[in-house]
Amino acid sequence: MKETIGFPRALLYYYYYPAWRSFFESLGQTCQVSGKTTKAVIDSGIRVTVDEACLPVKAFHGHVLSLSGACDRVFVPRLVSVEKKAYICPKLMGLPDMVRHNCKGIRQIIDPCIDMSRNSRAYIKELYATGRLFTRNPLKISVARRKAKQAYEVFVRLLQAGLTPIDAMAKQDFHLLQYFRDSGTSCNTLSRHDEDVRSPIIGVLGHPYILYDSFLGMNVLDRLHLMGAKVVTMDMLQPAVVEQAAAKSQKRVFWTIGRRLLGAGYYFLMPGTVDGCLQMSAFACGPDSFIGELLQQESARSKQKVPFMTIIVDEHTGEAGVLTRLEAFMDIVERSMLR
Repeated sequence: MKETIGFPRALLYYYYYPAWRSFFESLGQTCQVSGKTTKAVIDSGIRVTVDEACLPVKAFHGHVLSLSGACDRVFVPRLVSVEKKAYICPKLMGLPDMVRHNCKGIRQIIDPCIDMSRNSRAYIKELYATGRLFTRNPLKISVARRKAKQAYEVFVRLLQAGLTPIDAMAKQDFHLLQYFRDSGTSCNTLSRHDEDVRSPIIGVLGHPYILYDSFLGMNVLDRLHLMGAKVVTMDMLQPAVVEQAAAKSQKRVFWTIGRRLLGAGYYFLMPGTVDGCLQMSAFACGPDSFIGELLQQESARSKQKVPFMTIIVDEHTGEAGVLTRLEAFMDIVERSMLR
């Protein structure tokens, strides 16, 4: 039976939706994504969650509620780990339980446990269990799994070629992949020699569900573009570059996204890479506060300092305050470029 699967436009939707969509569509299902984040979505999420939850988790609940009555099932995976010896935020691990408890109007939840901390066997087993909700044919599930993997690989290539997740998802057929493959376009390293010195390069750090959500992220990426900056996010960097930079830390950070944030931050703070580094973070995010402090220390130690600033957002953050801080940051960046 063909069903409509709902996907909240929040949290790691910005990384894995192309793979999820390909998997379910390959099994003959229809995928429906919730609308863009609005104040109404945030308010509905705030009403059903505890005060201690971070803003992205509150937004996720609001998106789940917005799908009520619009789909047959809602996809809320239990994300434990997406790589060996590393983990995702504990709040994402408990997300299905929180949604079941807080969102009373939701009918059914699809909640596969994705844990690749030791090996991929358990993950593959969960994929087949999810596929059996719609078909008993293991060959169809195997094909869906392969197509999901291919879709994700193409998506990652588009990110590393300079597209944001929003732009990459807009390429429904991912027809630009061949162009990027042929031209060799990549953000493996940044070259200041090829850039117009009048256009400052700003490296932006942050979880995808903040950076690429125009409401939660206060349109920071677009605002930087309007201010004449060239923006490079951590997702545009090659993994090898990020891992090499993250190795500067005395201990390996065991949060997957936290380690990416740290590695990209260390790379951006190297003289000659970018003209300024900006971190976007959500209030009440423990790992982010830890990573931010390490980056502040790195910035202070650098002899040729790259301007660094952190903007923390929550449900009370106003656009005027963010804009004022961005303008001040860009003034500092432009002055440092004149030295």
